[in-house]
Amino acid sequence: MEFFRNTNIDFLGKKWYFIAFSLIFSLAGLYSLLFWHKVPYGIDFRGGTMVEVKFAHPPDYNAITAALDRAGLHHARKQRFGPVGNNEVLIDLALQETSEQALDIGKTQIINALESNAPPGKQDLNNSSSMTLTNYLMDRDPLHAGTDASQRYAAQAQAIIDYKDKTKGGVLSSMDDLRGVADPAVLDSIREGFFVSNFAIRDVAIVGPQVGAQLKQQALLAIVYSLGGMLIYLAFRFEWIYGVAAVITVFHDTLITVGAFSLLNKDISLTVIAAILTLVGYSNNDTIVVFDRIRENLKLMRREKLSDIVNRSINQTLSRTILTAGLTFLTVLALYLFGGEVLNGFSLALVIGILIGTYSSIAIAAPILVAYQDWRSKRTRGFAGPGRTEKQSAGADKGQKASGGPAKTSKAGMNG
Repeated sequence: MEFFRNTNIDFLGKKWYFIAFSLIFSLAGLYSLLFWHKVPYGIDFRGGTMVEVKFAHPPDYNAITAALDRAGLHHARKQRFGPVGNNEVLIDLALQETSEQALDIGKTQIINALESNAPPGKQDLNNSSSMTLTNYLMDRDPLHAGTDASQRYAAQAQAIIDYKDKTKGGVLSSMDDLRGVADPAVLDSIREGFFVSNFAIRDVAIVGPQVGAQLKQQALLAIVYSLGGMLIYLAFRFEWIYGVAAVITVFHDTLITVGAFSLLNKDISLTVIAAILTLVGYSNNDTIVVFDRIRENLKLMRREKLSDIVNRSINQTLSRTILTAGLTFLTVLALYLFGGEVLNGFSLALVIGILIGTYSSIAIAAPILVAYQDWRSKRTRGFAGPGRTEKQSAGADKGQKASGGPAKTSKAGMNG
């Protein structure tokens, strides 16, 4: 199956448009990384306390920000978590202690901030445990249970908590939700000592600063090692200039992808790093396909200019590139749209990276080869393409001097 047949697009003739496009997005990303949002490290790397909050109604982010500011939590980050209908928000605190006590501190800080208008003397039912509810009922003893009070009230409390978590998604809208769940006398007693807020703390997680710093270093080393391994492989399999061109191309793709995250102020997490490493291989694969066709055509089209050979090679692989990239893009786009908040960063990095990686294999990698040839041909008059060695060039120069005229060479790599 082919989308394009016998195309003859002059990609190299449009190289300055490609360079301008790449410069605009690369510089915009660099500006954001250095001076604006900088590198938006996720909690995996910078450390901190992540509190997952579920609201009974669609959350008002302005109201949440105002409540956190009143509580002194000025630098807390907020982002939507999960599908829109779940009404969940992740609040990232700077608290970096790793003890069990720190979990309660983070939870308490958020509860105190969001319960600024709580009725005095009452507890929040949405953020109370089964044990808290059991102890309260045993003190009040609304059923006059006698000797089996502990067992009966524990069962009543557990039924209320299970209904809240399993049926109502973790948060009650009002006390009326509990009708039929527990004994009426128990519910009347609960109304006297509890109120229902519009949120519930679902989970609290902490990443310590030492772990975050270690993960940051390992992520950077993983990217550097992958680029180094690619350079060595391509230098061995093709020639060193091919490896350099591929590494520059992948660095270009990585810079634009990370810059896009900085411009959008999206957290870079471990899953995003995994996506970037995936893109390193994906972009390199597309580049190698083009390079391999160039190498084949250098042998078949010995009388043509290298720029013409490169253009023809890109056109010959264009259908394959569009088919492969298009199908992969549709897959990751579906992942981005329907994969949920957990996969949002991962899939967004793939969506951006596949577009940029496909573009750079055509618009960046191949022109680097031609640019290198132009520079090499000026430096060595007998340059005959990327595959020609210094020894061959020196031999051509020696033959030229001995004969008093140009040495006979094939036209396979003549400068375009």
